Amino acid sequence: MASKQGLIAPRLPRGFEDRTSADIAATNEMIAKIREVYERYGFDPVETPFFEYTETLGKFLPDADRPNQGVFSLQDDDEAWMSLRYDLTAPLARHFAENFETLPKPYRTYRQGYVFRNEKPGPGRFRQFMQFDADTVGAAGPEADAEMCMMMADTMDALGLAGKYVVRVNNRKVLDGLMSWIGLGGPNGTTPQLDAKRLAVMRVLDKYDRLGVPGVKALLEQGRTDESGDFSPGAGLDWDQVSRILWFLTIRSEDYAVTESSRAAFNPILRLKPDGGGFFESDLLSAFENAYGSDAVFLEGVCEFRAMESMIEAAGYGDGRIRIDPSVVRGLEYYTGPVFEIELTFPVTNDKGQQVVFGSVGGGGRYDGLVSRFRKEPVPATGFSIGVSRLAHALKLTGLLGNEQPTGPVVVCVMDKDQKAGYQKMVAELRAAGIRAEMYLGNPKNVGRQFAYADQRNSPAVIIEGTQEREQGIIQIKDLIAGKQASRAITDNEQWKSERPGQFECRRDELVARISELPAVAAQVKKRG
Repeated sequence: MASKQGLIAPRLPRGFEDRTSADIAATNEMIAKIREVYERYGFDPVETPFFEYTETLGKFLPDADRPNQGVFSLQDDDEAWMSLRYDLTAPLARHFAENFETLPKPYRTYRQGYVFRNEKPGPGRFRQFMQFDADTVGAAGPEADAEMCMMMADTMDALGLAGKYVVRVNNRKVLDGLMSWIGLGGPNGTTPQLDAKRLAVMRVLDKYDRLGVPGVKALLEQGRTDESGDFSPGAGLDWDQVSRILWFLTIRSEDYAVTESSRAAFNPILRLKPDGGGFFESDLLSAFENAYGSDAVFLEGVCEFRAMESMIEAAGYGDGRIRIDPSVVRGLEYYTGPVFEIELTFPVTNDKGQQVVFGSVGGGGRYDGLVSRFRKEPVPATGFSIGVSRLAHALKLTGLLGNEQPTGPVVVCVMDKDQKAGYQKMVAELRAAGIRAEMYLGNPKNVGRQFAYADQRNSPAVIIEGTQEREQGIIQIKDLIAGKQASRAITDNEQWKSERPGQFECRRDELVARISELPAVAAQVKKRG
């Protein structure tokens, strides 16, 4: 949009954001900790391009003249459609299939980068955002899924979130078996009507965290009217079907059903009371087997849970960090086995002023069908993705990630224009010692502006060498951080001028040594390695 003067108005497209140096520094700090955990588990980085052929992405295939539903697309000069990646998993599947003969198997990799969604933006909902993924491709056993859960837990611990999260685990086969058991058919083809009904029921289960039992019950039956008065039609299930689903969905969260000593266990002990009988104790998975074990798919999912349990317990993660949670429903048309989600459990205030838990910052699961779109043989895969921006927001709320402007460079002031070569020599000496430094390159006429510039850059110090200092072989160092701290106690301008808080002089040949003694500079050099 141009103004009357012909100038273009500077404005961001909707759903995108600029990132400041403080944002970038905070994110880099967090990503470095995540990367260290991934590499400790034996994962290596790989990078794929932002663009992929649209058919490669799989989820949003072209069904019109322009395939722009959900993705940003353009047509190449060979008339092939390309799209910006909407996640990091579909490009990985293409990369693995294309390099199948040369890659090690299993292939263990992590990726970090931006993804793009052509969706309506809103508060906290962007069209470009960063993800950090880890995947194992070519490992079929639930041991790989258990390892993903353990790595998610270690990542949260490394970020300082110990005791403030839980990795919640479910299994798509258990959900599919439940749907079959109540008469809605299995996952591999029934009638179109049953397929649609089963998918509708699964979508309702995915709303449990938000709507609770009353909302889910209404949507499983005849429908629900929300707070705005809008009516959502229900799935039309009968009470026997609804009661079995609600029992499955809530059994872990019902306090009266879980024994106190096992409340945080991966597979807790339940106190159950069958119709007409007394209470008895059973672990969660045995209760599932007794209730729905006649379905082969359900039983297969329970067996995978037990295999994961043995790995998790043996590795020392049976302390509540990882738990079975039947209410986790993710990627209804995507995942094929175990699914998992990292939930941060500390309270925050939502936009309605209500206290709620922070919620999910990432998740994943097994997706054995994605690579198979490219190759005839089955290729199992499992992985998880962290929402970088959302996790960074959580860490800032807990005080574990700062939002301060990074320490800037030492600024060498230009006091005499004809001495710029000497000032540049100072800069070179500081840089050679690993210290960030720059010579002021603006208009040097006003020294006050040079100080203001250094302050705006969050510089730890400025170097001053005028004619008098040069003749004496000395320089003035103004410690801006110490000066700010000392000036808080000085209210008189004359006192401030006479004391010059934070400013001291030294010999010219002591420049690097004296600057290196400043705490902010020493910390910066240490951080930069």
